[in-house]
Amino acid sequence: MKAGGSHAADNHDITETTIMRLTRVLTLFLTALAIGCAHAADDKPLEVIVFPGGFNWPIWVAQDKGLFAADKVKVNVTPTPSSVFQLTGLIDGKFDIAMTAVDNLVAYREGQGEAPKTGPDLVAVMGADRGFLKLVGAPEIKRIEDLKGKTVSVDARNTGYALVLFELLERAGLKEPDYSVERAGGVLQRFQALMEGRQAATMLISPFEVQAQAKGYNVLATASESLGAYQGLVAGVRQSWAEQNRESLQGFIHAYASAVEWLYDPANKAEALQIFAKNMQNATPQMAETSYRILLDPATGMQRRAAFDPQGFQQVLKLREKWGEPRKQLGEPSRYYDGRYYEAAMRPASTR
Repeated sequence: MKAGGSHAADNHDITETTIMRLTRVLTLFLTALAIGCAHAADDKPLEVIVFPGGFNWPIWVAQDKGLFAADKVKVNVTPTPSSVFQLTGLIDGKFDIAMTAVDNLVAYREGQGEAPKTGPDLVAVMGADRGFLKLVGAPEIKRIEDLKGKTVSVDARNTGYALVLFELLERAGLKEPDYSVERAGGVLQRFQALMEGRQAATMLISPFEVQAQAKGYNVLATASESLGAYQGLVAGVRQSWAEQNRESLQGFIHAYASAVEWLYDPANKAEALQIFAKNMQNATPQMAETSYRILLDPATGMQRRAAFDPQGFQQVLKLREKWGEPRKQLGEPSRYYDGRYYEAAMRPASTR
């Protein structure tokens, strides 16, 4: 009996030891796996979708000067053909951040977007510019009134800068059916369609009008002069994604804002123009110089430190309540802009 009891005890000890060893091995494996997953998450780039154009200058600078890397973020940039592609992709989680008109975010949050899709938690988290919006017409169009009986193009009828176009036309005494409207896609697509004579006028974002004017096209109106303060491009996200990716989002915001300030430093002009030329390969040196003057104008250029403009946003909401379909009373501005991430990003790194 003693011998049998001793043998059973030995078996029990061996089993217990084996289990403990297996537990330690499993713990080490799971820890290594967790660390590996965390590193993989850290290495995963932010998917950023933008409209093509010179207004992406801060992103190019942040990439070229290592500002994103300094803030421990990687960025993969995708150009969008239209606001519908951009916003539906953002809502579906294909993209993390959209550099888009703030009006687009409001429209898709409120069920007024061009596509039958709603983003209930879409918010702006950073400013970018005041719109740089110009109504540009074909060479034979000298004033807005000349657009009577003509065709104008938009990205989408119910989002973005189409509402600014309708407002400018109405202030000049034109309302549908005085003119017809065609969807032509994002600003690059609209610019190309205008150059090909498919429409008589469209809203362009600087510096596209610079290229148009060089070919004899006319700037018929400037939104900032006609409407006053206006919030244009912003960084838009899903709040649910932002909450789970605070550090990465704040890193993106800080790097972008730093790039804007780098651009505004006159000592960096020569290098800035080189970066512009590298990313806008069809731009002549004169176009680059003109773009620099327009996009970095202290009064009307890119928003310093990428700050959001509450007054300009009020103008956006006012136009959306007037022209958006279906008509509805919009919420308070704080519903569509969450400044917590920007405020955290602007604090010293040690306190973020």
